[in-house]
Amino acid sequence: MARFAYTARDRSGKSVSSELEAPARKDALRLLATRGLQVASVTEIAGARAAKKSAPTAKPAAPDPAAAPARATFSSGSKVPTRKECLPFLESLYDLATSGLSAGEAVRLLSVRIKEPRLRALCAGIWEQISEGAPLSRAMAATPHIFDPSITNLIQAGEATGSLNDTLARLIAHLTEQRELRRQLMAALAYPIFMVAVSGGVILFFLTFLLPRLKVLLTSLGGKMPTSTSILIGFSNFALSLYGVVAALLLVSGLVSFFGWRQTAAGRATTDAWLLKLPLVGPFAVSQTVLAFAQTLSVLLENGITAAEALRMTEKQIGNSVHRAAFNTATARVLEGEALSLALTRTGCFPDLVLDKIAVGENTGNLVPSLKKIALSYQRLISNQLNMFTKVIASGVLMGVFVFVGFIAFAIVSAVFNVSASFKMGG
Repeated sequence: MARFAYTARDRSGKSVSSELEAPARKDALRLLATRGLQVASVTEIAGARAAKKSAPTAKPAAPDPAAAPARATFSSGSKVPTRKECLPFLESLYDLATSGLSAGEAVRLLSVRIKEPRLRALCAGIWEQISEGAPLSRAMAATPHIFDPSITNLIQAGEATGSLNDTLARLIAHLTEQRELRRQLMAALAYPIFMVAVSGGVILFFLTFLLPRLKVLLTSLGGKMPTSTSILIGFSNFALSLYGVVAALLLVSGLVSFFGWRQTAAGRATTDAWLLKLPLVGPFAVSQTVLAFAQTLSVLLENGITAAEALRMTEKQIGNSVHRAAFNTATARVLEGEALSLALTRTGCFPDLVLDKIAVGENTGNLVPSLKKIALSYQRLISNQLNMFTKVIASGVLMGVFVFVGFIAFAIVSAVFNVSASFKMGG
């Protein structure tokens, strides 16, 4: 039996330092986890004591410093965890942690009880790190493609203050809100995309199937075709010719090149600046920036993250690169001692009412509640904007389809009337 000295926190957050005996370090960690302790350090002292007896001047072994998080590895295939497993993992961990289990024991239980393959693989990887002495935050940091630094820093702050359960609850609420916003965005875009696909199919059907047969019929019957019918048939001939295929290929390659250019830093900055100038998209981008800023900063500050770290993490959550660059400048001003509301005013990215609420929160010492109120109001605003987008886009697509189908009907009916008139005149 080896003897270990340990430092940990109990469920109330109180620091505990003592010794225990165990066959190995892993066994000592498991024993401490079953006692409901959040381990900070575990150091074997038996060898140090033996050395002390043989050499009284020898110093006891110092605790091992916290090692950098190792990057977790997963076998390739369908069981590799993705970012989608982040929220389910935190929810499952919170359920067990609030039932009285320590974080380490909760992760161990999840690694053997969860049936979903990817989530089980994630829990097993985190438990492997914890069983080797890493705290939960460092174990999660080993999978940065799943848990971004803002999440792991929040978990670390919760561990340090003994309020891990409260931190998990706030983090779950924050991530749930973000997931709901993404769901609303996808739902708002689903119907317009469906309408575009259907209308495109209808147009292609007319151009490639009906019009060529109509042309053969009208030509065989003789008579002069009206201008609208000639235009329609000419467009159909162009679409089905080699030139039409080349034009389609050029259009596709142009779109691919454009989106590839947008992935570059210069392209993203340029296109984001264009989006801000569009009538409906610009205000929506501003609303998204305000919501991401208010949600993220309020959660970080509420969980004990320092203002400097919170601002840097918040900056990474802003999607529009123009706003992100402006916020970076504002953060630098805040770190130099300028008030947050004043620094944000210089960016020109935030509405005046938002800046006023932030200023009031700073002056009264209630910045976090002010940010929460801003986030709540902008959640409602974005929901309304998404509903309006759906109606506008759907109406525009339907109008375009009706106009085109109406033009085709007019061209066909005009051609039929012309042919009928020519027969009558001939008779």
